[in-house]
Amino acid sequence: MSLAESSLIQRQAAGVNTFLFISDILGRLVINAEGNPVGKLSDIKIRLGEPFPKVVSLTVKKRKTKTLLELDWQEVQALDEAVIHLKAEAENKLKPLEVANDEIMLRDELLDKQVVDTYGAKIERVNDVHLLIVNQELRVVHVDFGIRGILRRLGWLGGVDRVMRWLFAYRFEEKMISWKYVQPLLSDSVKRNLKLNVAARKIHEIHPSDLADIIEELDRANRSSIFRSLDLQTAAQTLEEVEDPKLQASLIQSAPVEQASDILGEMAPDEATDLLADLPREHKEQLIEKMEKSSRAVVEELLKFKEGTAGSLMTKDFFSVLKDRTIGEAIEEFRKTTYPLDSVAYIYVTDKENHLLGVSTLRHLITCAKETPLKNLMNSRLVKVDQDDDIKDVSALFQKYKFMSVPVVDKDNILKGIITLKDIMKAAFED
Repeated sequence: MSLAESSLIQRQAAGVNTFLFISDILGRLVINAEGNPVGKLSDIKIRLGEPFPKVVSLTVKKRKTKTLLELDWQEVQALDEAVIHLKAEAENKLKPLEVANDEIMLRDELLDKQVVDTYGAKIERVNDVHLLIVNQELRVVHVDFGIRGILRRLGWLGGVDRVMRWLFAYRFEEKMISWKYVQPLLSDSVKRNLKLNVAARKIHEIHPSDLADIIEELDRANRSSIFRSLDLQTAAQTLEEVEDPKLQASLIQSAPVEQASDILGEMAPDEATDLLADLPREHKEQLIEKMEKSSRAVVEELLKFKEGTAGSLMTKDFFSVLKDRTIGEAIEEFRKTTYPLDSVAYIYVTDKENHLLGVSTLRHLITCAKETPLKNLMNSRLVKVDQDDDIKDVSALFQKYKFMSVPVVDKDNILKGIITLKDIMKAAFED
């Protein structure tokens, strides 16, 4: 054993932190306590569940048989970039490789694979893995997604650094993500569920719009895996942000019928209706049948309208109050609503038969005396559209009046829904 190797063993035994890249040690010689070769390092197994997971074992390829065997990390005396030193009798503890549901192989399942960076809300490709030996444990600390990771694996990093410094006084920057922000995308159907319990706990913190962008970048299997791991509300919001109708349909079809119907129930009714319209008839009917009664009734009503009409674009998520209610009573009712903000920008005033009489604003709820009847404040000069009006005519109204939403009525002036600025813009962009 060289003096340098002896020094490294002493430092690691003393708990001195040592950083390594997996590309530096894969393929390295594994030797026993007597200094005789055992095989070469083929892979490293980690157990998920911690912010910086531990390495639990090494996979060793035997020299003559090429057989892959597993050795617990505790049997390693020291690890450096040239040789892996085993403890006494460690060679006798080699065993066939087994991978549990909460474990992954770094080389096989992570290198060159896609991961979700939950901090930056984007997809990255793993070029290398950064490891740390601390307190005689080997842990994963970073994922390398930069050009340096590729050069390191090719063995060109030192030479390229020298050339870049000589020619341009520059060197490529390290680009790494802390493992605690990494979401592995596992292809194994059993391991997909781990995302919900391990790194995917961060998924719900990503804005649905960013999450939709992430899903759009993935292949079909990983899209479905991520989507099915989301909670109902996050899945519904993300699905609304996906721009491609075909991808929306593919995602909802990838989920079990019960889960898919619950997701549709969480979506805005108009969004759910548009999605259902793009599904095969048999699957559409299955989903509608499984939806809760209240949501099903709304969706079935919206599906009756011809595409391109105001009725097909309107949402049932709006805030209406009877004309005799006071500001104080309206505030209490408003507190119970869970509709999106753009759906409650205006307060629509109706009679008991739901005829549209006027409109008020949230400003009135905040600034006026609580005992004031809404009918004293409402604007009765209404701009409204019929449910059979063409979407192009509705768009012209938004352009003219700059409203946040417009009420939709039937031929008897009964309030049926509203069209929001967001929905009309989406329809206009599609055209």
